[in-house]
Amino acid sequence: MDTTPELPPNDELYEHYKFVVEKGQQPLRIDKYLMNFVENATRNKIQAAAKDGSIFVNDTPVKSNYKVKPNDVIRVKFEHPPHEQLLVGEDIDIDIIYEDDDLLVVNKPAGMVVHPGHGNYSGTLINALIFHFENLPKNSSDRPGLVHRIDKDTSGLLVVAKTENAMNHLSNQFAEKTSEREYVAIVWGNVKEDEGTIEGNIGRHPKNRLQNTVFEGDEADKGKPAVTHYKVIERLGYVTLVSCKLETGRTHQIRVHMKHIGHTLFNDERYGGDLVLKGTTFTKYKQFVDNAFKVLPRQALHAKTLGFEHPTTGEFMRFSTDIPDDMQQCIEKWRHYAKHAKD
Repeated sequence: MDTTPELPPNDELYEHYKFVVEKGQQPLRIDKYLMNFVENATRNKIQAAAKDGSIFVNDTPVKSNYKVKPNDVIRVKFEHPPHEQLLVGEDIDIDIIYEDDDLLVVNKPAGMVVHPGHGNYSGTLINALIFHFENLPKNSSDRPGLVHRIDKDTSGLLVVAKTENAMNHLSNQFAEKTSEREYVAIVWGNVKEDEGTIEGNIGRHPKNRLQNTVFEGDEADKGKPAVTHYKVIERLGYVTLVSCKLETGRTHQIRVHMKHIGHTLFNDERYGGDLVLKGTTFTKYKQFVDNAFKVLPRQALHAKTLGFEHPTTGEFMRFSTDIPDDMQQCIEKWRHYAKHAKD
């Protein structure tokens, strides 16, 4: 008996995800494979999607025990459009630190997602923006007002365009690398050099699409060029407070580049910074680190300074924000620990 579910014709389904399997991929069940590629998805959800006939390989629906092969084209399709296309305004407070007729500068709290995506369909900055502002211009990805973005658990500054002219002008500045972006981060380890530059192409990790990685050696031309300039602000024993200036704006750039030079961001769960990476084996020390994690339950990264040329006046504008309380408390804890460790 054929148990393949009856589906609407392929062209009536909406594509939610598309992946092309890497050349070196070993045979692996598709439900296990997709868990590394679809954010916030459980294996049960993936198996249910396969049972419903929503997972296609090379345009044929497959079951969850299908073994993926190199060059397979995997698509996840449903009868409804992706939720991120169904934007609804929500009455959420926005911390606006500057606004005029062309743009606004927002101080985003940690924990707020910038735009809707899988698993985060409401409560985002875009939901708030479209509630408070009418007719925001759309960027090349159809996202109202957004010129750039920062990660959910990163706090700090974003510029939002209110007109088509502002969108084009500001987007060009980010593309041409004339905007200024400075972040403050706590990283694991004592950073050896007082300052330096990290270069290396960044792209999706071939085995875990929820991470990005730096490509080296024979693969150095993969991904996109990325440049981060860092400077030590304060050495705090087993961690260091650093300033990072972005020359490019790749996804997770600071998180990936700092990990690449052996200094993963403190409490960056996705990149392994939520483990004790430096320090002693004493239980008391581990307890101290756990307490620091509780004070700062996210990666230690804050978009502190943002500078750009105003799209209408041509004036160069620079905005700066204080380090938020959770990060400041964490710094104070490490400062206290480092001082007493020396005594």
